[in-house]
Amino acid sequence: MINPQEWLELGQKFHGHKCPAMPMGLRVGAAAMNALGVERAKDGQIVAFVDLGEDHCATCYGDGLQVIMGTTFGKGNIKKTHKGKWAVTLVDRATGKALRVTPKASAMLANKQSDFFKEYREKGIPASQVPAHVVDPLIDNVMNTPAEMLLDISSVFDYNLEPKKDSFAGFVCEECGEMTVEEYGRIKGDKKVCIDCASK
Repeated sequence: MINPQEWLELGQKFHGHKCPAMPMGLRVGAAAMNALGVERAKDGQIVAFVDLGEDHCATCYGDGLQVIMGTTFGKGNIKKTHKGKWAVTLVDRATGKALRVTPKASAMLANKQSDFFKEYREKGIPASQVPAHVVDPLIDNVMNTPAEMLLDISSVFDYNLEPKKDSFAGFVCEECGEMTVEEYGRIKGDKKVCIDCASK
């Protein structure tokens, strides 16, 4: 069983500031892995589809998921669905099984009504400048609230995930000289070029 408390310090270092959303990602990620019976990904064993979008509050949540589940941008096993929500669907490649975990709306709303959001974040003050006495109680609450009061966890269901295909083929762009993955190459006249050079 993965314990989110053991990942809080690393999560905050990775994320760069204290806030309630990153710890929520830790809690959701741990709950998803524990319920699905999977370990943290060393490679691409598990895949996370997170319903985050762009430019809305609490996207910090995604960093908590990356830290605790090992689903990272670099490994390509975390994908945004751009739905503007905070649920995550975790898929086990080996079994084709998945489940969905989401923070309860009541927990998210309580955080949004706090001084952290109302007096600081909504007024444009960066999270790194919010005083500890304002943010620390929110973090403690997220980390210590019983899971049944904080999270909704679905039943396990089947998920058809296409096999991962890593490309090792590449070429040097004949205009800029930068390495480019083969599938992203373009033909410009009689040259093999990257997307940037093709658009010039």
